[in-house]
Amino acid sequence: MAIADAARAAELKGLVPQGTEVLAGEGALAAIAEDADIVVNGVVGFAGLAVTLAALKAGRRLALANKESLIAGGPIVQRARQTPGAELVPVDSEHCAVHQCLRSVGGTHFTGPALRRIVLTASGGPFRGRSLQELTEVTVADALAHPTWKMGPKITVDSSTLMNKGLEVIEAHLLFGAGYDQIDVVVHPQSIVHSMVELTDGATIAQLSMPDMRLPIGYALSYPGRMTSAFGAIDWATLGRLEFEVPDPVAFRCLPLAYEAGRQGGTAPACLNGANEVAVDGFLKGSLRWVDIPSVIEGAMQRFVASEPRDLEDVLAADAEGRALATEGVERAVAGRSLPSGPGTARG
Repeated sequence: MAIADAARAAELKGLVPQGTEVLAGEGALAAIAEDADIVVNGVVGFAGLAVTLAALKAGRRLALANKESLIAGGPIVQRARQTPGAELVPVDSEHCAVHQCLRSVGGTHFTGPALRRIVLTASGGPFRGRSLQELTEVTVADALAHPTWKMGPKITVDSSTLMNKGLEVIEAHLLFGAGYDQIDVVVHPQSIVHSMVELTDGATIAQLSMPDMRLPIGYALSYPGRMTSAFGAIDWATLGRLEFEVPDPVAFRCLPLAYEAGRQGGTAPACLNGANEVAVDGFLKGSLRWVDIPSVIEGAMQRFVASEPRDLEDVLAADAEGRALATEGVERAVAGRSLPSGPGTARG
């Protein structure tokens, strides 16, 4: 077992069976990732990057639920994926769905003349259908009241701003090789259709199931086989309606900001992710309004100069700069200074 807080290692040892080895410190999680046959990376945020790299460089199967490590470390993670034996199977429900859809047409990569686009679905979060004006006074409790999924506070806020979906657009580009003009987002409040792949002849292949994360986790663990236990099976006689709508890029500016960072490439997604983590933390602590989250991120992105990362240190530096720029933005917001308030120029 591993624990990042070395000061609590003795406490953990007292709670596990005798003979269990306990690793402690900053590199503990990455160390055990090197030994496992399958690594499920569910670490929250950028902190999961070390685990992702350790698992891939050791030639292990990585069941990836930590999208931020792929997004921020894109170029260096892509290089690590080339390690003999390394395999990345997505656990995010949307990307697991795309993986299954692509697999049904002969592969798990967005290649071939028959493929037209990937369509990622978004629940819309707790603020679906609200205008920007209606969102000016929403609270932390409002943002954490997700109608479909039970998740941690950071990813739940990301869902409310649609930054989670924006990060998933970048993730889909990196996982499957689709261009940003080939990845679209639709809001689907029932969270039954987890994502789709559209073919050139007009056919659409989709993966449907009731919202249950045990299904994508089991898929990643069982791949290329299938589990014998069913999770998320649909009762078609009682399912009811499936609704779809276009996301509002004015009220939910984080989505077009993510498209823009993805198109810039290099270290831009690392800056975006770092700035977002700071802005969300400021909102959760009550020092930043929900509507100011994208303004803080946009301000950081406007001041950041992206480059192609040569190594992990370059990614860490971009993340640190994004966080520092966002921290300044949060401080300005707290002091009551003006922040960018326009819808931005990115296109989703």
